[in-house]
Amino acid sequence: MLTSLSIKNYALIDTLHVDFNDGFSIITGETGAGKSILLGGLSLILGKRADLSSLKDTSQKCTIEATFDISDYKLKSLFKSEDFDYESQTIIRREILPSGKSRAFVNDSPVNLNSLQLLGERLIDIHSQHQTLELTSNEFQFQVIDALAGNEKTLQHYILELKSYKTLQKELNELLDFQKEAIKEHDYNSFLLNELVEAKLVDGELESLEEEYETLNNIEGIKEKLDESHHLLSEEEVGVLSTLTALKNTFQKLTGFSSKYEGLFHRIQSGLIEMDDVFNEVNTLKDGLEVDPERLQTVDQKLKTLHNLLQKHVVSKVSELIKIKEDLEERVAVTENLDDSIQKKQSEIDSKTSELNAISKILHDNRTKAIPKLIKQLEAILSGLGMPNAQFKIEVNYSDSFFTNGKDDLLFLFSANKGGNFNELKKAASGGELSRIMLAIKSVLSKYIKLPTIMFDEIDTGVSGEISNKMGDIMQQMSKTMQVFSITHLPQIAAKGHEHFKVYKEDINHVTRTNLVKLSHDERVVEIAQMLGGLDMSSSAIAHAKELLN
Repeated sequence: MLTSLSIKNYALIDTLHVDFNDGFSIITGETGAGKSILLGGLSLILGKRADLSSLKDTSQKCTIEATFDISDYKLKSLFKSEDFDYESQTIIRREILPSGKSRAFVNDSPVNLNSLQLLGERLIDIHSQHQTLELTSNEFQFQVIDALAGNEKTLQHYILELKSYKTLQKELNELLDFQKEAIKEHDYNSFLLNELVEAKLVDGELESLEEEYETLNNIEGIKEKLDESHHLLSEEEVGVLSTLTALKNTFQKLTGFSSKYEGLFHRIQSGLIEMDDVFNEVNTLKDGLEVDPERLQTVDQKLKTLHNLLQKHVVSKVSELIKIKEDLEERVAVTENLDDSIQKKQSEIDSKTSELNAISKILHDNRTKAIPKLIKQLEAILSGLGMPNAQFKIEVNYSDSFFTNGKDDLLFLFSANKGGNFNELKKAASGGELSRIMLAIKSVLSKYIKLPTIMFDEIDTGVSGEISNKMGDIMQQMSKTMQVFSITHLPQIAAKGHEHFKVYKEDINHVTRTNLVKLSHDERVVEIAQMLGGLDMSSSAIAHAKELLN
């Protein structure tokens, strides 16, 4: 509920601060006194856009601040989703700077207007005779029926399941779209993969094949060089081994003369051992050489295959080709397994569809049971508001589609006259009738759900004294469970308020200012007497005012 309102430098207001209580509050004032200014200030708190024309003094900033007690409003989830700091006593502030820039704050944290509007519509409902579009909207009509049907928790469950259902549908469509594209690429990817599989790739193979190819391709020259090396090592008279053997024998004889000859002897002996090992390895290499044209052709073909694949895939290593092969295997496998994935996703959707159908049926049955009760209450209230022949025809018909609140199509028709045709509310009811219907609906709603603060702006325009008396009774009854304001020109309604505020203008130093004050009991008597008989109050007007208040 709204607990206080402060306004500085807005329109005709210099400075204004007023505290409000729960229950039924009345706001009165002469035409042009500034009631619309008060509503304009509240609208800024609720997220309406502002401009420089709002500033009384364009050299100073305008500030409007309202405090709300939201402890009973279950708004913690909204505060969390919008990243507001939650406080049970929440303060909303709007500032309009001389530059024209506007700022909004919730509990001193800056917020954008969209977020402020979301919060604002949960705090105050400003309703006038000309603001009845909400009443004719399908969404609002469902809210009314669901309140009486007790569908709140079931609707929350449905909304969660519908969100999950839509996510599954999106995922299925993405799989189907991917499948269309994948099928186009599948044959080409399979061809590329088969090429790489048939190549029997082995990491490091390219280098070993190139070495083998060089050997096989130059085998005669290599064999000739190995034979020459063998001859140089083993030739009986001048071969390296023969020469080293003779040199070793010579130095062996010198070792007896000096230790320095012994060192050389050992070095020559080591060299002989090494060269003997070289000789054996040359023999092994020579014996292992074999002219093999078929193997040369095989290696040559494999090298050509590898080089072609490297060039085709624009890489330089066989390891990179192996990675490409693995990627292609995965893509081909995904494509070939898509049917299974699609079937599994469709199965999940079918299961979710069954669940949604079951919840939708519960919503439908609850609504069907609640509608007669709603019609009975509305027609009874409207009969007391001067519409004795008002009739409603409300039906919910089960459809094939999932909507945001179930599977029901809603038919909400109205007839104001006996024997008249039923039609949509906006076509069947006048502005004054819509106002009374809205009052009746809000009255019914207030018994079932916690409504935000409601402000009726001259909703009683054009009605008779007796009907206005009934309207006042309804608003007074509503105020037992919620905070209700009524801006009115009718004394019958003004007298029913628990508190009474007056909007007035005054001229100070040739400057007009608007103000708002809370009236005492005696001041209320005077105000209501003036509403009854004008400024020249008669004793009978005062007596009538006292009677109304009592």
